[in-house]
This record gives sequence, structure tokens and C-alpha cells, in this order.
Amino acid sequence: MNNETEQTLNTFIAEWKDTTEHNKAAFLHFKDYLSNKDGVLLDFIARPGVTYSLRAAHKNQTEKKLFVMVDVIEDINKWLSICFYGDMITDPDEKGDYVPGGLLGEDAICFDLEEQDTALVGYLEKRLDEAWAYAVGL
Repeated sequence: MNNETEQTLNTFIAEWKDTTEHNKAAFLHFKDYLSNKDGVLLDFIARPGVTYSLRAAHKNQTEKKLFVMVDVIEDINKWLSICFYGDMITDPDEKGDYVPGGLLGEDAICFDLEEQDTALVGYLEKRLDEAWAYAVGL
């Protein structure tokens, strides 16, 4: 992430007033989780009033531009939409929504996190691991 993008992300985080849903904490958790994976490159795209997208790709990834997008959706309260390419992960408990063309024009599986949910966060960590392994080529 270049300095300008990192500053935009840091400003967004600093200005985000968390609510009782604790979605800011969940976003920070996913940011840190992704940052600690080997070879991950993060990008952040701010579209104020619409979404704020944290995007992760592996440095050796060539087929797709990313392996996960963690969107902060602006609504009454901010909530998260975590989207993966449909062919990069499994969803054995069918907790996600299949979205045709939902991730940069390709079919996706997206998970909505409207409030802190420890079980769902753990489930999503497993999906992040799957997508990362796919991107790495493991």
C-alpha cells in the first residue's frame, strides 16, 4: 500500500466512531489478520457515502486482482460485506450469499457482518485462509 493510500485508511479508521455492533473492531481484526499472512498486499479504496474497500491480493497472484474484498458499507450504522471469488473458497455451512458478477464482474460469495459475531468471524477466517491458499497456488 502506498503512503497516500495508507494515510487514507488510517484517517478512515481514526474517524470511524464505533457503535454497539462493534463492526470497527471486526474490520480491524480482518485488516490485521490479512496483514499477517505471508505475501499479502493490501489496498484501500474509499468511496465516501457508499463503501470503503480493503482489498487483499497475494504478491504472486496473476489470474485475479485480489482474493478478498472487505467492504465497509455506509448505512445508518456501518456494516461489513466480505466477498470472495466463488471459485476460491468453499462455504460448507452456506452462510454466504452467492452473487452472480458480484466481485469485479465475477461470481462471488459474500458474507454480511452486521454486528460482532465471534462464530462468523472464525468461519470467515477459514474462508480467508482458503482464498489466500488459492491465490498462493497451494
